[in-house]
Amino acid sequence: MNAFQPSRLSPQPAQQRRITPRPKRRLRQRSYQVMALETTVKIAVNVVISTAAVSALVQLLPYHWSQQEKLRTIRIDVKQMEERVYGLQTEFSRNFDPRQAKMIMQEQGYRFDPNQRQVVFPKDTVERLQPESN
Repeated sequence: MNAFQPSRLSPQPAQQRRITPRPKRRLRQRSYQVMALETTVKIAVNVVISTAAVSALVQLLPYHWSQQEKLRTIRIDVKQMEERVYGLQTEFSRNFDPRQAKMIMQEQGYRFDPNQRQVVFPKDTVERLQPESN
């Protein structure tokens, strides 16, 4: 029992705090107004950006369509030219083929190989073979 006992403080009257009403409602209302304003500004900016994007698309789509039409036309022309080039290459290789030289000379020069016989039709036979033109 020799332990120390805490000394008892004399009871002091509790200080009464003055309760001042904090304007919590005002702060909340103000923060809601700020949030509403911020949201309105964000929506307005997004509407402006969306309008600009739609306007750009409206202007670019006709240009895109005309370019696609030009591209189709060019592809058709290229295909026709490729066919022509293929035909010319075939003719070129045929003209310079030594195995076909005699045949080409006959076609272009009306010369015939001495070993070949020329067939001549009489005039009246030719007239009978030709269709009548009315």
